Amino acid sequence: MQIFHHWRDPAPTDKGASVALGNFDGVHRGHQRVIDLARLPDAPLGIICFEPHPREFFTPDAPPFRLMSAETRANRLARLGVQHLYQLPFGRELSSLSADEFARDVLSQGLGVRHVVVGADFCFGKGRQGTAGDLERLGRDLGFKVTIAPLLAEGDRVFSSTAIRRAITDGRPRDAADMLGHWHRIDGEVLHGEKRGRELGYPTANMSITGLHPPRFGVYAVLVDVPDQGQFHGVASIGVRPMFGENLPNLESHLFDFKGDLYGHHLSVALIAHLRDEMRFDSLDGLITQMDADSAQARAILDAL
Repeated sequence: MQIFHHWRDPAPTDKGASVALGNFDGVHRGHQRVIDLARLPDAPLGIICFEPHPREFFTPDAPPFRLMSAETRANRLARLGVQHLYQLPFGRELSSLSADEFARDVLSQGLGVRHVVVGADFCFGKGRQGTAGDLERLGRDLGFKVTIAPLLAEGDRVFSSTAIRRAITDGRPRDAADMLGHWHRIDGEVLHGEKRGRELGYPTANMSITGLHPPRFGVYAVLVDVPDQGQFHGVASIGVRPMFGENLPNLESHLFDFKGDLYGHHLSVALIAHLRDEMRFDSLDGLITQMDADSAQARAILDAL
């Protein structure tokens, strides 16, 4: 998959794609439906999204809300067969374009798209003035086809990033996975910590969750992908480690049956089941006893997958 960071002057071979257009935070089943509708037999499959997320640009001090980092999103889109990822820089220039200017300057003259698919609730242009219907009209005038995908739902449940965030906040990773079409994952580099886990007999891989929507704090059964070494079962803690003072929230994963140094490696940690909330213990012995119980419960859940 090729990743492009601007819309101006792409090579002729990088034009003419059939694209899905949106933010694609989570790349959930609704997003996958939009992407599937963009697949044509005679055109490259492309995605147009924005980085940073427009919501981050307009409200930089708001609490973190993203389900995926840009890197995780790109990896997920590559797995879906996307060939061209147009990850456009969202800032003053792009946010100031009217709906008409965005369709003309970015989609038509810039990227030279052949076909655009958007969700029925898509809005674009300065002040979100343009609707999916407006894009369809503009596409007719500018020479590209527009397909409007209906929102994907099952019964009364609509597949949306908002609903997935709610499930993650509530500690319901299986419900989130059902809407995503894949396990919710936290990807990132393993960082040096204070190595308390090693002293307790549970060495952990520590990862930052800064910038991501925080899952419910507590202990989880997890699947951990280690590059070039495969997938491992494990147990993980997400939170602030209340026994050890005030800390930034992070993710600490203990991989069962793994031996080796993970510092500097990029891991992908899938949340499978929330086992319990974060707790404060009166002693290290009490903590270790609980960690033994958490590990046994996680092993049973993961072995049954």
